[in-house]
Amino acid sequence: MTDRALTSTPPSHPIAMLTAEEVDAVRAILEAAGKLGPSVRFVSVIPEEPNKADLLAFTPGSTVDRVMRVQLLDRADGASFEALVSVTRGCVDSFERLDTSRSQLPILNEEFVAVQEILDNDPGWKEALARRGLTTETVLATSLSAGHYDIPGEDGHRIVRAFGFDQPRKTDLPWGQPIDGLVAYVDLTEGRVREIIDHAVIPVPQDPGNFHDPEYTGPQRTSLKPIEITQPEGVSFSVEDNLVRWENWTLRLGYNVREGLTLHDISFFDKSRDRHRSVIHRASIAEMIVPYADPSPTRFWQNYFDQGEYLFGRYGNPLELGCDCLGEIHYIDAVIADEEGLPLTIPNTICMHEEDFGVLWKHTDLLVGVRETRRQRRLVISFFTTVGNYDYGFYWYLYLDGTIGFEAKATGIVFTSGYQEERAAYTTEVAPGLGAPFHQHLFCARLDMAVDGRRNAVDEVEVARIPMGEGNPYGNAFGRRATRLVSEQAAKRDANPAANREWHVVNPESTNHLGQPVGYALVPEGRPTLLADERSSIAARAEFARHHLWVTRHADDERYPAGYLVNQHRGGAGLPAWTEADRGIDGEDIVLWHTFGLTHWPRPEDWPIMPVDCTGFTLKPVGFFDRNPTLDVPPGSTGGHCHGGA
Repeated sequence: MTDRALTSTPPSHPIAMLTAEEVDAVRAILEAAGKLGPSVRFVSVIPEEPNKADLLAFTPGSTVDRVMRVQLLDRADGASFEALVSVTRGCVDSFERLDTSRSQLPILNEEFVAVQEILDNDPGWKEALARRGLTTETVLATSLSAGHYDIPGEDGHRIVRAFGFDQPRKTDLPWGQPIDGLVAYVDLTEGRVREIIDHAVIPVPQDPGNFHDPEYTGPQRTSLKPIEITQPEGVSFSVEDNLVRWENWTLRLGYNVREGLTLHDISFFDKSRDRHRSVIHRASIAEMIVPYADPSPTRFWQNYFDQGEYLFGRYGNPLELGCDCLGEIHYIDAVIADEEGLPLTIPNTICMHEEDFGVLWKHTDLLVGVRETRRQRRLVISFFTTVGNYDYGFYWYLYLDGTIGFEAKATGIVFTSGYQEERAAYTTEVAPGLGAPFHQHLFCARLDMAVDGRRNAVDEVEVARIPMGEGNPYGNAFGRRATRLVSEQAAKRDANPAANREWHVVNPESTNHLGQPVGYALVPEGRPTLLADERSSIAARAEFARHHLWVTRHADDERYPAGYLVNQHRGGAGLPAWTEADRGIDGEDIVLWHTFGLTHWPRPEDWPIMPVDCTGFTLKPVGFFDRNPTLDVPPGSTGGHCHGGA
């Protein structure tokens, strides 16, 4: 008989949010199996989703075997482990030591603290600070992921690189006073400084950027009148456990420490066919990279995978009504495991609400005298995470007309440097003597498509210019060109806004009433992809970010576009490795990987805190419905009186 202390209550569905009871069970099971010790830390505990075939075959009431994928780090020697633990059967299914000769587990919060202690006690670091008239008493160390640059002795060791920021008062924000020209390479495995690069003594800027201090900001304005958003009859959606229903939409929510918010089994009830029709099996932001453009000796290595190296789901914000969210809000808490393997609840992590979104459709017919207007509405599902100096909001939007949108919102504080004229080609001076290097924020969405079924294909659709001549004597004609992407190599594609290029995910086995394959169009923004030279280290490590689109045939173990273990990996993992086989994707179970993002030339207006900048993409139904699916939206659905009539 299984010890009840080593098991947890099985959820009603395989896609369920992690619970505190499950985290406790994971720790108890590993402890009972002798797999833990005083120096072992939990890097992550993530519910292991069943393979796709089993998930699709699941029926309500069936028994759920809840398995957790657990990553462990022994701080004593850097040994890294991964386990599969069943919290419903109370046992360890597998336990293996990871090969860390070429990559490392994500960085722990505890290790960031350790770097400060290591540097405070290092004679070389103290000497470098003394050259600038500083001491460790006021200098805050900020440790950052190291990347991979073939530096001798780093393979097999957990390495971070650290800058210093002067913080004369503990109430000061440190970002406005960077100690530039100085960086320390810290070996976390051995607990020592491997190298200090003291390239140049650059004056430390003196603008602390204390946007939280009234003495810095001045008095707050009093001219803004209150805005209240109310729904007197309550919200139009329902949430049962993690199952969400809103208008014709149904989906499940997930949250894990690596990806943050995930969406599952997204379907739309089509009244004309009297059934739910699948659109996406699983959607998430599966990776992001923030590459910097400053090539100076102390900054060339700045390239951060905020997800794979830091686990941005770990830093989900507790959201506050009236500040982060406005209106009638439904919040969902998220549970993660802390580094001791204890449950940590982040309250109000996921925010759900409805928003009015302007006019849905409208026409005033002068011939018949009909005037009709309907208003658009969307369901917003979001969370915010803070990774170091930047804050990111991730917003999924579901619209009444079947459109799906995603928006990433970047805010927070730009990463700063000392400003030098010779680095002006790569840096903006945002305050006197204070620089902010150019950089990008590139995200990769993983969209496991299921447009009216599992067998889908992708057509690249774009403008076709038609020259003046026979058949086009006046030169006004233009058309469109559709090219079927038949294999993984052929499906590495880039956006082309000038050609209105978009990618239509179609189902060859399902047609609309016109006999055409039903589909959804991925409409990209078409902003720049990775700008680093294709021969660079970061181009090898973040090859996914070199193209706007990749399409792969679905495989259960292909989850992260830059590979499974990203920290200090030299590159080639993930999408470039998977697509070498050049599998066929025409009429198969396919996954879209879409890279999008911001190229940020910081402005003085971004200091001391950056107003939100946005990027994203849209998925629009194209022939998925037989006609406009919102004809039944009533004219007064948002409380107005826009009734039509002659």
